[in-house]
Amino acid sequence: MTKSRITKIGAILTATIAVTATLAGCTPGPSTTSTSTKGQTITVWSLENQPDRVTTTQHIIDGFTKKTGIKVKLVAVDDGQVVQLTESAALSGKLPDVMGALSLAEVRQFYSLKLVNTDAAGRILESLGSNTFVKSALALDQDGSKQIAIPDSAWAQILVYRKDLFKEAGLEPPTSYANIEAAAKKLTVGGQYGITLATDPADVFTEQTFESLALGNDCQLVNTKGKPTLDSSACAPTWKLYGDLAQKYSPSGTQTVDTTRATYFAGQAAMVDWSTYILDELAGLRNDALPSCPQCVGNPQWLAKNSGIVTAIAGPDGKSSALGQASSWLVTKNAKAAASEKFIEYMMSTGYLPWLGMAPEGKFPLRAGDANDASKYTEGWKALDAGVDKRAPLASIYDADTMKSIEAVPDNINTWAIPQGQGALLGAVETQLTIPQVLGDFASGSLSATKAAQTAADAVAQVKSKMVQ
Repeated sequence: MTKSRITKIGAILTATIAVTATLAGCTPGPSTTSTSTKGQTITVWSLENQPDRVTTTQHIIDGFTKKTGIKVKLVAVDDGQVVQLTESAALSGKLPDVMGALSLAEVRQFYSLKLVNTDAAGRILESLGSNTFVKSALALDQDGSKQIAIPDSAWAQILVYRKDLFKEAGLEPPTSYANIEAAAKKLTVGGQYGITLATDPADVFTEQTFESLALGNDCQLVNTKGKPTLDSSACAPTWKLYGDLAQKYSPSGTQTVDTTRATYFAGQAAMVDWSTYILDELAGLRNDALPSCPQCVGNPQWLAKNSGIVTAIAGPDGKSSALGQASSWLVTKNAKAAASEKFIEYMMSTGYLPWLGMAPEGKFPLRAGDANDASKYTEGWKALDAGVDKRAPLASIYDADTMKSIEAVPDNINTWAIPQGQGALLGAVETQLTIPQVLGDFASGSLSATKAAQTAADAVAQVKSKMVQ
């Protein structure tokens, strides 16, 4: 099941679900609500908008309503529309009380628009215990000492490669720019591509692909003052690598989130840059995205068994780094704060493992445990079944080295702009698809590497200038 942040579902699920049914919680949650919140109704927007995930979220909320008496109206929202919908709701005075599965950039955008109740976030964190969270994840949702939102889970962009082909060709794992290009060149032969690389100008997935390479050479979107740096010397090697890979060693034409996966699954490419959400599909657990390579016909897990995973890539001038993304919960301004806080506390305790279980391959827990068991959720996550049409724990399919790599994702979250304090700008750049549009032209050969870098930097500067106005 691909992430809505990567694959746009399109239409917004506008139906509002009033939740009053029953689901018994089996683990301790937040304290019983007071009479001041019992009977209240809060509105929750969730970016987990795929139908099966809406159903799962509803079941979790059922248990919350039974326990607390607080009713919930759940509205599933498409990620591509959430910023515009939120700004419109703010103008009309109809903001939801709680928003969930938000990206770091979206959290910063709403914070910059003064739409967030940071006092509520602080109280939630105090109730749950800051020491139960991954420290680096908490920092990504902070402004100084102020907690903006509550980090929930994480996914990472990874490079998946054919271990069997690399071994036969005597190639080193693709952990560096040099190794990636050497492998792409050698394995582009006989109708097989060395890599399948995203070039779709209409999807943020293309930007994420580029960013996952860029971070390894400390190629940043902007500096701490918000000045675009995509035309810097640190970024030049990334532009060259991306151009060579897209133009020489990857299928021609527009390559999307779906076509890149399909090409790798068909055995027609030796590498693919994707997110951890590919892991259940790679393992043959989703019928509408099954591996279709010749060896996979009789063994749907063959490709998973013969694939390696790289979570951090090193550039020639940088150090190994990985693109990771955290999702978060936040309470909006003017929300019914007490009821909203209890809801998020429940989602991060009693409802946490069921919430992660919607897609454990892309929801690595950012809360490790609770006061009674410091590793309750990280250990519980390992036992969760991944998949859609078939279900199985990832550890039952992937080897120990692969599991060790993906389990380290929460501790290695890195992303553009957030460390530089420019999250709102990143959100605007992503919403306007600024970088994918340049990458699409660059991959087609319409722009040189130097021109593409300058065009991208100028485009980011233009987005920033409009934000200031």
